[in-house]
Amino acid sequence: MGLTDRGRIQVGQFADIVIYDPERIADVATFADPHRFSIGIDTVLVNGRLAWNGDSVAETMAGRVLRKV
Repeated sequence: MGLTDRGRIQVGQFADIVIYDPERIADVATFADPHRFSIGIDTVLVNGRLAWNGDSVAETMAGRVLRKV
């Protein structure tokens, strides 16, 4: 897609980072309760801004739509 400013943790790049426990990560949603969050995910950063802090969604909307040019 020609995204040259992604894929590295470096100044000037867009970085999405997920910190998780590979021993605990699991999808716990069911058909009866489809809105349950996965477990084992500690922190999510979107474009370097906190989006998830282990038990709740942050109010930050740091992502953006990517369009093929």
